[in-house]
Amino acid sequence: MTGNAYFSTNLLLAYAAYFVGTASPGPSNLAIISLAASHGRKAAMMFALGVISGSMFWATVATLGVSAALIAYSQVIIAFKIFGGLYLLWLAFKSGRNALATADASAMKLERTQTLTGVYARGAILHLTNPKAILVWVSIVALSSNNTGSAHGALVGGCAAIGCLVFGGYAVLFSTDSARRIYVRTRRALEGCLAVVFGIAGIRLLASRV
Repeated sequence: MTGNAYFSTNLLLAYAAYFVGTASPGPSNLAIISLAASHGRKAAMMFALGVISGSMFWATVATLGVSAALIAYSQVIIAFKIFGGLYLLWLAFKSGRNALATADASAMKLERTQTLTGVYARGAILHLTNPKAILVWVSIVALSSNNTGSAHGALVGGCAAIGCLVFGGYAVLFSTDSARRIYVRTRRALEGCLAVVFGIAGIRLLASRV
């Protein structure tokens, strides 16, 4: 197999790994779905943009080799783990509170306290505080790398496009009128499920070994 063919095959494998990771159900996807159904496409797209920004930040860090230095210092990973776990538990608390609130109270609260910038920041923080993202990107970069800058550029650019397609697709799909009508009928159950998912993810992250 030639070097170019080897690079292309590994890059496609890296793209596939990233697609599976982003498309699989998880806290980020569920948060986008909830925002899209409850507060519309614009809020969901901003949250998705924040998630993608966080992911591309770790992608850039990994391609520059900085992530290897971060992993070498376990205290840094521990700090990310604690902060990320506590943040997920905070999101679980907020989702649980929304599940118990009336629909009008929940909508008024978000309109009063959230801006699009704040929604974007929530998405970015959700991904930036996930230490597993660092490890995943180290693996993806290693899988795709042919030790050239072109490999890194193609990886980051391609994964950014995949992230926009997947997360943006969730935002568009679940902000349709039919999806929002379903959300109105099942809001309490969906917010309760989101609280459980965030809570389990936060506890698992705090309890995980470095």
